[in-house]
Amino acid sequence: MIEDFVAGRKKIAVVGMGYVGLPLCISMGKVFAGVIGFDISTVRIQELQSGHDRTLEVSPKDVAEASVLFTTDPAALKEASIIIVAVPTPINSHKIPDLKPLQSASEIVGRNLSRGAVVVYESTVYPGVTEDICGPLIEKHSGLKAGKDFALGYSPERINPGDKVHTVENIVKVVSAQDSATTELLAALYGKIIKAGIYKAHDIKTAESAKVIENIQRDLNIALINELSIIFHRLGVDTMKVLEAAGTKWNFLPFRPGLVGGHCIGVDPYYLTFKAQEVGYHPEVILAGRRINDYMGKYIAEQTIKEMIKAGTAVKGSRVLILGFTFKENVKDVRNTRVVDICHELREYGVNPFIHDPEAEREEVREEYGIELIGNLHEFCPYSGIIAAVKHDKFSGITPAYLRSLCGNAPVLIDVKGCFDGKECGASGFGRYWRL
Repeated sequence: MIEDFVAGRKKIAVVGMGYVGLPLCISMGKVFAGVIGFDISTVRIQELQSGHDRTLEVSPKDVAEASVLFTTDPAALKEASIIIVAVPTPINSHKIPDLKPLQSASEIVGRNLSRGAVVVYESTVYPGVTEDICGPLIEKHSGLKAGKDFALGYSPERINPGDKVHTVENIVKVVSAQDSATTELLAALYGKIIKAGIYKAHDIKTAESAKVIENIQRDLNIALINELSIIFHRLGVDTMKVLEAAGTKWNFLPFRPGLVGGHCIGVDPYYLTFKAQEVGYHPEVILAGRRINDYMGKYIAEQTIKEMIKAGTAVKGSRVLILGFTFKENVKDVRNTRVVDICHELREYGVNPFIHDPEAEREEVREEYGIELIGNLHEFCPYSGIIAAVKHDKFSGITPAYLRSLCGNAPVLIDVKGCFDGKECGASGFGRYWRL
């Protein structure tokens, strides 16, 4: 049967051409003929048809060489024997799971589903969403019955934006389905593109649960280090030197303090905690970790203000330059970036923040956050302080001396990611240097 997909006699469709769906679609298109890449965004599809990926997750060469039909026509899904749904699963302003994109995609799939097809979800969800929410929606809009007329599967995405080592092909793929035959089909299908291996989960809920706890574990570990950083600062101890010393033990985990944003680590825990509370359990540890990590932007802004006061700098009306706005280094993704928390908190103190990020799309930042990125670092200098928030490679050539040239008297340098040497910063003329 797999040879039918390789030859294009049976087709695969991927719904959602974002950070998850596009790399998967391109990988599929390198092995299988006639892959369909569907998205509701006309602009996005037109870009891909011209060979350009604004996220830079795939190269123009890869787009050109893959056998993929990019389309906004949902009727194209009727040709697919396997439909993979890879749409965002964000949270709303109340930190409650927002399933609207997933529900909308399920309705589109349902209206264009062929009998006998398999629908696989890759979006991060809490246990039960695939079978209890998505399946019934497909049934409603298709008139077909799950488990009889079509099959459901779940294979959690493990994309790490900006990572050119741990790509789709190089990450172990978890697969699951309503029945063993469909599980075997998905294992064989994904196995044609995944070099790292396939893991067959016990059932769909197990796979959903495994995905959501992967990021919860990272979130909690970073929260621990963030809390330790706050404690060590109060004790007058350098956190990074502590971590270097502790890291000499063979089983010490190398986590570092920092802002925790993005569409995964900063979001996924709320999916499980929402479901936990729905079934009558109030999670303590998970939410404690979230509270710590959500607080870090405010904490960094507060430390900036304290350092400015110690340096004898007037706070109200001052200008502070923030380097970086994306949720992590070397990506264009600004979804759920926590740098915005620093910006908002500084404004509460009467400080004027100016943000520069060579990776972020200025229009996207303007539309999403109402913030205008600056293109020229000299445009609003002199600054009273600089916050190095994101460690982009494009910032690697920037020296403390250059940053000092952008500032007025006794400026402060807030080094969130530990990019600079404190002694060099002092020698360059910074009045105060602080790192997380």
